[in-house]
Amino acid sequence: MTTDAPSEPQVLGLLERALSASCAASLRAAAKLGLADALDDTPATADALALAVGADPDALRRLLRSLTCHEVFAEDSEGRFVHTPVSRLLRADAPDSLHHLVLWMTEPWTWELWGRLDESVRTGKDVFADLHGREFFDQVHLAWPESAAVFDLAMTQASRQSATAVAGVMPLAGARTVADIGGGQGFLLASLLEHHPEAEGILFDRPDVLAGADTRLRDGGALSGRVRLVAGDCREEVPADVDAYVFKNVLGMNDEDAVVVLGNVVRTARPGTRVIVVENLVDDGPGQRFSTAMDLRMLLTVGGRKHTRHSLLGLVERSGLVVESVRPVNSYQHMITATTPPRGGRDGSA
Repeated sequence: MTTDAPSEPQVLGLLERALSASCAASLRAAAKLGLADALDDTPATADALALAVGADPDALRRLLRSLTCHEVFAEDSEGRFVHTPVSRLLRADAPDSLHHLVLWMTEPWTWELWGRLDESVRTGKDVFADLHGREFFDQVHLAWPESAAVFDLAMTQASRQSATAVAGVMPLAGARTVADIGGGQGFLLASLLEHHPEAEGILFDRPDVLAGADTRLRDGGALSGRVRLVAGDCREEVPADVDAYVFKNVLGMNDEDAVVVLGNVVRTARPGTRVIVVENLVDDGPGQRFSTAMDLRMLLTVGGRKHTRHSLLGLVERSGLVVESVRPVNSYQHMITATTPPRGGRDGSA
C-alpha cells in the first residue's frame, strides 16, 4: 500500500466525479428550458436568455457557468454566452439533435435508480421492478406516457445519429428482404432502403411503437411501397422469408432472452441467411465511457447489459449462428455479421 499523499488534482478529480450528477442535471435543465434554442448565432447575456426562456436571471447565470465548465456553451470576453459545437446538439431543431436523447437519459425516475446501484451490483438484478411494481417497459408505456413519448423520440435521434454510418457499411448486397427486428420507428430501416434501392424491408416491433413509424415508411410515404410494418415480440417469433435480419441495440436484454431471440431466427430463417448485430461494446473502442455507463443503466432498469466482445460473440454462437466477421462501425459501435447454419446443425448432419 502506498504512503504517498494524494495530489490536489487527484482529490479534486474524485470529488468532481462524485458530483457529476450535477452535469447531467444541468444538461436536462438546459434541454427543458430550451436554452440552446433561445440562443441563436448572436452572443447573449444571461439576463436576455432568462427573459427568453422564463427563468430567474441569477439562477440561469449559475446554470450557464456550470455548463461552460463542461464546454456546453462558452462565455466571451464581454460576459455574453455563445454556442459551442456541443451546445448546438441540444437544439431541438438541429438535424443532428440530441435533445430528446439527453432528456431520456435524465428522466426523473432515473435518479432514484442510480442511488440503488449497489443493490443491483450485489444481486446482479435490476431494482426497477421492486421500485415500481412493473417491468421497465410496461411501467414506462402504461404509467408514464410523457416519458414513453420521450423514449420514442430519443430512439429516433439515436438511430439518426448512427444510421448513415451503419447503412453505409452493412453487408446487404443481394438481399431482397431486410427485417429490422426491434427497429423502433424505422429510421435505420429507411436509411438501409435508401442505400439499397433493390431491397424491400420489414419493420418489426411492438404495435404502439409501429404506430409512430417514420413517415417515409407509412402509407403515402416515399418508401411505403417497399415496407411492411409487422407487430410482434421477437422473444416469441420473428418474420419468415427474410434474407437479412438486423438487430441494432436490441440484445441488451438478459442473456437468456437474447439467446432465445437469436434462436428464433435460427429456427425460422433459411440456411445461410445473414444476421447482422450492431451493438456498443464495453471493452473495445474510444466510446467506453458511454458504453459502460449505459451498461450500468441497463442493469438497473431491465437487468440487461452492454456486452464485451467475448460475451456478445458467445451469445451469437450459443444461439446456433455462425459468426463471419466483427468490425467497428464508428467509435462506439461494432457490427457482427453471422449466418444461420445448415439444416440439422453446423455440420449439416440430420
